[in-house]
Amino acid sequence: MELQVVQGPQTAAGYVEMLQWASLMTEDPIDWVFQQDNSQCPSDQEFFQENSITLLDHPACSPDLNPIENIWGWMAREVYKNGHQFQTVDALHEAIFTTWSNIPTHLLKTLASSTPKQIF
Repeated sequence: MELQVVQGPQTAAGYVEMLQWASLMTEDPIDWVFQQDNSQCPSDQEFFQENSITLLDHPACSPDLNPIENIWGWMAREVYKNGHQFQTVDALHEAIFTTWSNIPTHLLKTLASSTPKQIF
C-alpha cells in the first residue's frame, strides 16, 4: 500500500476516514483481518462491524506481535544509515517514501510468515 502522512494529532474521525480510504484501495476488504492496538473507540468498532472486517484478537500494547513495528525499525535504520541527518522536513519525507518503496520483498515475506508463530 502507498505510505500516507498524517498531519497533526490523529482523531477518531480521522482514523475512521483513513480506514475508509484504505478499504477503497483493496479489491476485497471483507477478507481483511485487521490488527490494531485494541482501540475501544466506538466509531472504530462500528466501522469494522459495518464493513465485516475481522479484528485480530491480541493483547493491547504488544508491539512484538505487530509486524509493522519491525518495518518501522528497519526503515529508521535505513533512513538514518551512517548517521545521516536531514536539513529539511521535505528531505526527510523524501527519504522515508523512498525507503518505503524499496522495502525488500523477502523482509515482508519473513515478517508475514513469522506472525502466526509470534501470536502462538
